[in-house]
Amino acid sequence: MKIQRVTLRVVFLLMATLISGSSCHVARYVWWNFADIDDCRKFPANAIQPSSGSISLIGSVISVVPVVFDPEGEKIADFDVFLEKNHTVAFIILRNDTIIYEKYFDGYNRSSMLPSFSVAKSVVSALVGIAIGEGKIRSVDQPVTDFIPELKDVRFRQVTLKHLLEMRSGIGFVEEYGNPFSGMAKFYYGLNLKKYTLSLKIKDSADRFYNYQSANTQLLAMALERATGKPLSAYLEEKIWQPAGAEYPASWSIDSRSDKQIKAFCCINARAVDFAKFGQLFLDRGMKGNDTIIPLSWVSESLTIQTDSRDSGGFPYAYHWRVTEEGDFFAKGILGQYIYGCPAKNIVIVRFGKKAGKLSWPKFFREICRSL
Repeated sequence: MKIQRVTLRVVFLLMATLISGSSCHVARYVWWNFADIDDCRKFPANAIQPSSGSISLIGSVISVVPVVFDPEGEKIADFDVFLEKNHTVAFIILRNDTIIYEKYFDGYNRSSMLPSFSVAKSVVSALVGIAIGEGKIRSVDQPVTDFIPELKDVRFRQVTLKHLLEMRSGIGFVEEYGNPFSGMAKFYYGLNLKKYTLSLKIKDSADRFYNYQSANTQLLAMALERATGKPLSAYLEEKIWQPAGAEYPASWSIDSRSDKQIKAFCCINARAVDFAKFGQLFLDRGMKGNDTIIPLSWVSESLTIQTDSRDSGGFPYAYHWRVTEEGDFFAKGILGQYIYGCPAKNIVIVRFGKKAGKLSWPKFFREICRSL
């Protein structure tokens, strides 16, 4: 009976797609269904080249993290088994810029390409800070229409880059992966992302409410491309990926080979060690050795609690980063992708998996930091 219901649902959606004649994203949604860890291979993408002088992250790798408890206070007998049981495919701990733990599960390894999902939002935020530092953007208080004047809803003139960074723009956008007719489905599976973005409308006054929406990040990305005159993937390669010493090539998915609009709200595809280097960059206040990659002022501002915004887990939301009252920060993706920084212990933790499960990963990372 359950199989029949699923089949009928699929048939209904396919018929709806055929009738509408214009909902190609619905057919792609039905075919691929919910986002998964293999999505880095589903979409066309722009290449991002690694650093020619990259230095591999190495260190004294330990096999078990000592005296670690889960978020419920239970002591973990076998750290590796615990991670694998909780659907993890890659887990890295850096302390003092050195790997102390690195493990892969379920057939994955150091060279396995992994999708970032919304971890990419924190990368976009960093690129905004770099563009401001270079004078390509005056400040976060500029209206988004300074860069994208063709937005159809004139109320966007009241929406600033800061509103977009803080998810307080007032855009009417449904952030729902389970609905093939939602705005999120159009953005993720559609073939004309620019068209969808320019058609966005305002629902509430800017800065009135926090509402997590990928549309905010896509608008930021389009503003960045206009300000810098470069595709976002090229700007990332030049300003962060290569200067930070990325070890592997990466890519950033696009909507289609014809439009080539980068899906900035989600889809950086890279290796876990290079995501760890990005986290270390923020832990080092934007510095790589003696070189400033991200302005210190931006690192501080983007990790500062400035509003009453709280995400679904209750964590304060800053400039596309979650932060904690203890001073930690993290980037988060829908399937439990995390880059977690703990400045007090100089620790970076990277976790990628097939799903997040029921574990509170930020609380677990905090416990790891306490134990080391």
